[in-house]
Amino acid sequence: TYEPVGGGGAKWQRKRAKDQLQVAQEAFERGSYRLATKAANRVVQVWPLSDYAGPAQYLVGRCYEARKMDERAFKSYQIVLTKYPKVRNYDEVLGRQYAIATRFLDGQRFKLFGYIPLFRSMEKTAKMMQEIVGNGPYYTTGPKAQLDTGTAQEKQKNYPLAVKAYEKAADRYFDRPPVASEAIFRAGKAWEKQALKAEYDQSKAGSSIALMQDFIELYPQDSRVPDARETISTLRVEQSRGAYETGRFYERYKRWQAALVYYNESLQRDPNSPYAEESRRRIEILKPLAENQVKRLAEFELRVRQRASARATNSSALRLP
Repeated sequence: TYEPVGGGGAKWQRKRAKDQLQVAQEAFERGSYRLATKAANRVVQVWPLSDYAGPAQYLVGRCYEARKMDERAFKSYQIVLTKYPKVRNYDEVLGRQYAIATRFLDGQRFKLFGYIPLFRSMEKTAKMMQEIVGNGPYYTTGPKAQLDTGTAQEKQKNYPLAVKAYEKAADRYFDRPPVASEAIFRAGKAWEKQALKAEYDQSKAGSSIALMQDFIELYPQDSRVPDARETISTLRVEQSRGAYETGRFYERYKRWQAALVYYNESLQRDPNSPYAEESRRRIEILKPLAENQVKRLAEFELRVRQRASARATNSSALRLP
C-alpha cells in the first residue's frame, strides 16, 4: 500500500533507512501520525540493526503519545530503552515514560484496545513506575518513580507494599537527603494510615513511631519534624486505645489476668491518653479478681497432679504379686 506524503504524490516507502525515517519525521511534523507510525515501523522492521532503528522506534512512541494512546506510547518507549539503549536521547525517553506514568497516577484511565477509556489502575501504574526505575535507577526519574510507586500502592490502600517501596527508596538513595527524608516520612505516614484502621493490632503504630523517630533524629532541621512529632503523639494514643480495647475483650470473657496485662500496657503506652484513667480504674477492680482466679487455677492444677500421682501409686500396687 502506498500513500502520499504532504499531498505531493510521493510514495511513503523508501529504499534506505535514512530516507524512510525522514518520511516518518516529515509526516509527524505535519500531524499525519498514522502515516508517521507506519513509516517509522518500516524502519524498525526492515532495518532493525541500523542506526536509524532506535530513533524510528522513538518516533513510534511520539506518534502514539500525540494520539493520546499513552499505554502504547509507554511500551514503544520501553522498546527503545531495552533494544536501543545507546540512543542519544535516553534521558528524554525516560522523561516521557515518567510523564505518561504520572498521568495515570493522577487518575487517567487505561484504554481498551488503545481507544476506549475504561478504568483506572494503580497496580498497573505501580508496575510502570518500577519499569522506569529499572531503566535508570540513578537518572533524575529514578528516585521520583520509586517514590511514586509507593504513592500508587497507597492509593490502592496497600500500605505494606507502599512502605516497601518507600523503604527501598530510602535505602537506595540514602546519599540524597531530599529523597531519603521524603521516603522515610512517607513510610511513617503510610504505617499511620494502616494503624488507624486496626482495632486490636497496634504493631503498625509501633512501626510508624519508629520511622518517625528515625526521621526526627536524621533530619532535625526538616520542616516536617512538627508533623512527625504529632504523628508519634497520635499513634501513642492509638496504641493506648488498642491495648485498652484488647483488655476489654479479655474482660468480657472473664480472663482477668490477660485483661490486666493489656490495661497495664495501655497505661505504659501513654499515661496521659484518654484511656489511661479508665485503665487505672479497671486495674483496681480486676486485680483482686485476677489474684483469686490465679489462686483457684493453682489449686485446681495441684489437685490434678495429686490425682495423677494417686492413680500411679494404685496402679503400681495392683501390679505387685
